[in-house]
Amino acid sequence: MTFLAELQELVECQSPTEDLEACNRVISLAAQIVNRNLGTPADELIENGRPVLWWGSKNPKVVLLCHLDTVWPVDSYLPLWKIDGDKIYGPGTFDMKAGFLQALHALKNVEGAQKHVALIATTDEEVGSQTSRALIESVSKSASAVLVFEASLDGKVKTGRKGTSMYQITVHGRASHAGLDPEKGINATVEIANIVLKMTALENKEFGTTVVPTTLRSGTVTNTVPALATLDIDSRSFTMAELSRIDTAIKGLTPVHPDARIEVSGGINRPPLELTSTAALYERLEMVAMEIGMAPIGSASVGGASDGNLAAATGVEVLDGLGAVGDGAHAPHEHILASSIPARIQLTESFIKELIRD
Repeated sequence: MTFLAELQELVECQSPTEDLEACNRVISLAAQIVNRNLGTPADELIENGRPVLWWGSKNPKVVLLCHLDTVWPVDSYLPLWKIDGDKIYGPGTFDMKAGFLQALHALKNVEGAQKHVALIATTDEEVGSQTSRALIESVSKSASAVLVFEASLDGKVKTGRKGTSMYQITVHGRASHAGLDPEKGINATVEIANIVLKMTALENKEFGTTVVPTTLRSGTVTNTVPALATLDIDSRSFTMAELSRIDTAIKGLTPVHPDARIEVSGGINRPPLELTSTAALYERLEMVAMEIGMAPIGSASVGGASDGNLAAATGVEVLDGLGAVGDGAHAPHEHILASSIPARIQLTESFIKELIRD
């Protein structure tokens, strides 16, 4: 089958993260596609209850890291497959089923790939990689390089990613009648409003540190002083020191009313992917691109996190954004550019050959 036919297979095998049965199906299909192209079977593993595809070395020098889950609930992106000129639309085309296939096809002409390279695809990346984190960290620790096939940024690879933290802050107050005796209550809405202001004051533009209050829930009925309020926080930064600063501040919150109680859950989810982890591989990628006659690839730092963050935290060299060229991750116009596929496969193939030659 052609690359595009295989991509259509993968895209039409919808795989939202929360649908475990769907994720099992997409990993089984991916294993069939691997066997079809490489002639040797991939292992379908279960890691903490979730499916993972693993092809190649169990102690790899180079890890090709992918995920096959998507953010799209079944039939929430329709039509599932549409070609409009050079653009191919569908849920997961850009993030990141095309990237998985590019990595796979790049291996077809790499001699000794099975001895030196592992192709891994997980199914929980979109919700923080809680079940696959230990596997990613374990395989990365002993590798020389981890290449992440998340979507590119206009063709550029990603040499920096913000780390992420997620929190839920719960305020326990005391209910009372809002008209008869509000002074007998402890207003959880007032307490949570003060916390919102404290959160926004923690931002630091110098390091790209954001602290964003997102979901807020408080109160029950109009005439009752709210006894309970919850606030979700999304925090991100390019430096681990900043994430630690925010973590300390949030976990050290104190209430305005002495009898209110604050409960904090969550914490740092993914550490940042910092330039110190990516600079050397990026320099080598540009050298390879020049050798095969490609224009400079370019690099960028972005706000979103990926499994590359987890790999880099082990100390291994990482390069991210080696996947598809297109646009619209998590958006209704998600698509890839078909014309970009051959060059990205060629670049990846040459880069892998360069890395395993060391």
